[in-house]
This record gives sequence, structure tokens and C-alpha cells, in this order.
Amino acid sequence: MSIETVLPGRMFADAPVGMALLAASGRIEEANRALGALLGTSAAALVGRALVDCVCREDRGQIESRIAAAVAGRADPRPVNVRMSAPRDTWASLFIGRLEGQAGDAPGLVLHAIDTTERKNLEMQFAQSQKMQAVGQLAGGVAHDFNNLLTGIVGFCDLLQGRFKPGDPPFADILQIKQNANRAANLVRQLLAFSRQQTLRPTVLNLTEVIAELSDLLRQVMGEKIELRTVGGRDLGLVEVDQGQLEQVVINLVVNARDAMPAGGVLTIRTANATIASPLRRGVEVMPAGPYVLMEVSDSGIGIPRENHARIFEPFFSTKEVGSGTGLGLSTVYGIVKQTGGFVFVDSEPGRGAQFSIYLPRAPGKVAAPVRPVEGSGDAIDLNGSASILLVEDEDPVRLFSARALRNKGYRVIDAKSGEAALEIIEHDALTIDLVISDVVMPRMDGPEMAAKIRARYPAMRVIFISGYAEKGFRDRLTYDAQFLPKPYNLQQLATKVKQVLETD
Repeated sequence: MSIETVLPGRMFADAPVGMALLAASGRIEEANRALGALLGTSAAALVGRALVDCVCREDRGQIESRIAAAVAGRADPRPVNVRMSAPRDTWASLFIGRLEGQAGDAPGLVLHAIDTTERKNLEMQFAQSQKMQAVGQLAGGVAHDFNNLLTGIVGFCDLLQGRFKPGDPPFADILQIKQNANRAANLVRQLLAFSRQQTLRPTVLNLTEVIAELSDLLRQVMGEKIELRTVGGRDLGLVEVDQGQLEQVVINLVVNARDAMPAGGVLTIRTANATIASPLRRGVEVMPAGPYVLMEVSDSGIGIPRENHARIFEPFFSTKEVGSGTGLGLSTVYGIVKQTGGFVFVDSEPGRGAQFSIYLPRAPGKVAAPVRPVEGSGDAIDLNGSASILLVEDEDPVRLFSARALRNKGYRVIDAKSGEAALEIIEHDALTIDLVISDVVMPRMDGPEMAAKIRARYPAMRVIFISGYAEKGFRDRLTYDAQFLPKPYNLQQLATKVKQVLETD
């Protein structure tokens, strides 16, 4: 059957949707330009091809069933949504109908194909976003509860250690408890990183300088079997990131690469400027056009199967043996990079190593801050004091540890279990209170609300907020300057923060 017997040739050739005439066998007899463009070829090149060969293997059964039904006179008017076998990821809605031929002719079929790639990508982006958001919310809630528990565990370990000398038998036991609690705290930080809820302290940095400062530590992490190569880009742009979190990204990627090279190999870290001329789509991610700084971490290891590429950034997904990892390393990388406003992509094939590419927005017109040494060795400071502190915390272990720790340092501590109780105390003891330390999330009246009431009466009152949640969750509500100490914290961190705030003019 010719197309001219169905509709005028120009209407067929210039139709904005893909169209084709099919034989009863499903082979394409005529096709228009839109169908060729959809499949990344010319209309003429499609003639003679079977329609099932134009779709991905996993969708061919649906097409065969639709063709058979149409030939039998039972054409389904609903579209079938399939992925096309085109050079790029292309999705389409296909409508297959029956055309009655002249007497004695076998019935033909007509195909209409509508490109749904953009809609499908948006659906996948939305589904991925919803999944990540749900996991992130769960992780954030779990992290908050664990941070309260770990503050008590780590804190009371510090108090117990103060009663013994390093050679005493209990000292080693307490140290083991504290070390395991710190490992748990690190896992919680990774959960917060994935859920993009950790507190960031961004500074303007040069990536090459950060990597150079880290290089000795990275060599220790990798071991002697792996060679580290660094290639710094010339005239590298600056980025505005949290140096500690950026270091965590690099270390996690290096550890992942090390585990992929059990027999040794080469790990290369390269930095360069990158200008994206038009939006770049990788899977469900779309990176806007603009200036970026690129950091590539490449290894010569075993590689990653393509079917795992879409899942490697999910928390607790791991291809390692049970007990060999938490599955949080790459999810932590993903969370930190995304919270910084960047993008991370992976390119890998089994047996050919892996390359992680991180794009961070360039920070033009700014001056780089000096890179903080990985292990600072500042002079010890005297953490004792004599000021009066109002401590407000509804979690008993956290309150009890914090109060004892500060009293041991010489401070006068008045503690309260709620914001309402703290306001009652402040009415009677306000003139002697130099500092308020308060949890952020508490029943009925939270920390920021309580502190606002106190500062309305005493505007110069210093405030430190403590929380297992991220600082950004409440900072926007404040109309005054306040310090923040994230949970879990130990005795020295608490005493140091208090000393710094009290000594600030």
C-alpha cells in the first residue's frame, strides 16, 4: 500500500511526529523525516527494517504483541511507551493501527511515534528526587537522635578518663568505648552529608592547593602499592566550599579507588577549569551552563558495571563483601557535592578503571583563603573559667555531661530542662549570667524562641546553640549573632567553644 492512498505525501513527509507504514510482518515500508530524526538516522535508511529492531531489546515483546493484535483487527488505541534503539537515550509513545487494503490485499499497519524523552527524563528526575528526599529525611531524623546519644557517650567517657592515668587498666577500656563512639559519630556525619543537612563553613579555596596539602595523608591511605599522580590546572579558578567537607570528598574517593585496586595501580587527581557552553545532561542530572572548576579522580582498578552506575551514590549500596564497608562513602561524596552546588558524574567500565568527575561552581572576583593544614598544631590554651552559664537542654545525658564538664573547668552552671524553666531562672538570676547555652529543638518552646525572649531584655547576652541538626535549620530565624556547636561534641570542644565566646568582645 502506498502512502498516497492514505494521505497526501507532503503531509506525511512534513508531519511533526514520526510516522511509518508497516507491512503485516512489522517491517517498515515507508517512513517520514520525523521518525528518522527520532531514531538518529534518515527516513530512507529505515525502509526494510523491522519495527522491533528500532526499540530496545527489553521492549520488543510489547511491540510484537501490538503488531499481532493490529493485524488481527484488535488494535489497541492506547500508546505503548518504549525506549528506542537510538544513539542517545530516546523514549517514545508508539501508536500502532490497522489500515484496510484493497480487495485481496493484506492489511497494512500505520505507526505514529511521539518523542517523550523530555517527559520521561523529568519523570525520572522527579522519582529520583523523591527517593533521595525521603531517604534524606529519614537519615536526618535518625542522625539527630544518635547525635544526642553519642554526645552523652563521648562526654561521659571524657569525664571518666579524667579519673585515670594512661597506664591504668580502666583507661584503655574507656578509650575503646570512646573510639567506637567516634566511629559511630562519623557514620552519623556521613548520613547528614548524604541528606545535605550538615553544617558547612564555606571559604574561597584553590582546589590544587587543597589537594597538595592532602597528598601526604592520601599516600598513607592508599599504601605503597598505589602510585599517586596529581595534575594541577594552570590559572585555576577558585571555588567556595567547606574545606573539611571537600577533604572528606577527596579521601572517600581515594579510599574507594584504593579498594578497586587490590593489586596496586595508579590513582590520578586532576584539576582544571571547565566552561559548560550549554546545559549538560547525564542520566537524570542536568548541569546548567556556566564556569566550573573540575576535579577528576581516576583509577586503574577493576571498574564499575554499567548497571550499577545509577545506584552507586545511594546510601548503603555496596558491591563489597559484607563487613568490608558501610556503603556510605560515595553517598557522602554525592551529598557534600550537591550541598555545595556542584555535580558529580562517574565514567567506568569493568576492567578499565573508574573516573569520578566533580564540577564545582567557579567563584570569580574573590580572593583565596589560606589552606588550613590537615592536622593543626596550635598552642594549647587554658580552658578554665569562672563565668556563670545557663545551660538549657531537654536530653538528660547531654545536660548532665555538659554541666559537669563545665563545672570541672571552674564555671558556675545553672541548668534547665526546658525553655520555660530557663526563662523562670533568668528572671531571678539574669544579672549574674554571662552566657546561655541552649539546645535548638525542645518541646513547647525551642531554643531560638527562648533566646530571643532573653535577648529582648538583655541584648548583650551571649548565646551558643547546640544541636544534632544542621545549623541552617534555624540560623535564618535569628536576628542576632549566636555561635553554634554541633552534636556530638566532647569535653574539649565544649570548653573551647565556651572560652572563645566569652573572650569575644
